[in-house]
Amino acid sequence: MSLQIKTLDDATTEQWDLFVDQHDSSTFFHRAGWKKVMEKAFGHPCYFIYAQSDGDIVGILPLVHVKSLLFGNSLISVPLCVYGGVVANNDEAQQALLQYACDLAEQFKVDALELRSIEPTGAGWPSKSLYYTFRKSIVADHEANMKAIPRKRRAMIRGGIAAGLVGEHDQGCERFYRAYSESVRNLGTPVFSLKYFKVLREVFGDDCRVLMITHEGKDVASLMSFYFKNQVLPYYAGSFDTAKHLKAHDFMYWELMRISADEGIELFDFGRSKENTGPFLFKKGWGFEPEQLHYEYHLVKADKVPELNPTNPKYKMFIEMWKRLPLPVANTLGPMLSKSLG
Repeated sequence: MSLQIKTLDDATTEQWDLFVDQHDSSTFFHRAGWKKVMEKAFGHPCYFIYAQSDGDIVGILPLVHVKSLLFGNSLISVPLCVYGGVVANNDEAQQALLQYACDLAEQFKVDALELRSIEPTGAGWPSKSLYYTFRKSIVADHEANMKAIPRKRRAMIRGGIAAGLVGEHDQGCERFYRAYSESVRNLGTPVFSLKYFKVLREVFGDDCRVLMITHEGKDVASLMSFYFKNQVLPYYAGSFDTAKHLKAHDFMYWELMRISADEGIELFDFGRSKENTGPFLFKKGWGFEPEQLHYEYHLVKADKVPELNPTNPKYKMFIEMWKRLPLPVANTLGPMLSKSLG
């Protein structure tokens, strides 16, 4: 039977996720649940395509169409996610999926088709080397994990422990969101809606968890993490003003690492950061080595790779203005903008 390209539906969701679970190159962001998240939280049209041969899925490519007057028109694999792109068993399936994606991009007249790949596809498309990911193995021995962290960061972690910080899991999103929304406002970034985080927890269940850091019964910092195979991915974080004084940021990630080691997790994925930014240097300070990500673009209407990120000078004035907004105003306006940032 010849190779066929089909679109994910409810009947093939289980088969899609089984492929993701079994393939070495897949990531949490290839899971079928992201289709439901994008549609339910943001209303983005999704085109989760797969290559099928003899009734078996042999390749997948999740695509989401994000269109905005302010931020452009793109077909992305996968927006809001650090990884994406093609996962395939062979070159034939990969090429067929890429060609189908290019045809969709041309049909929708987007600015560009963007693949957020860990490894380059070899398609020869223009690429962007702005982002790096940070991943490191952890073991069941807490002392060994602690010793693998450079001395300066170990001192910060121990400072948080000495301050009496406590970690606890929370079954909701509201406590997390209060800390998260204040943090992103302070960074000059429009916040996502509370609905988005509720949908994440609804769709992914126990594979999406919230860790709260408290001090003397008061919330100090919060962290939403994803779990996939033997990996933990701390993904969305927030904190209040007291966090820096109490050294809560370092303690929070150590607490997650400690809990994860006890659960048998073997890989701590610190996620992506832009080169030489504060988060990039923070992760290096934890002893994680940066690994370049390969974001590749098939240009349709755009004549160069899009630069929709906070380091773009044209957004500097907007960022500074956003930092000054009262929090209730930022939380009202933010979700209307952030859903199209991709």
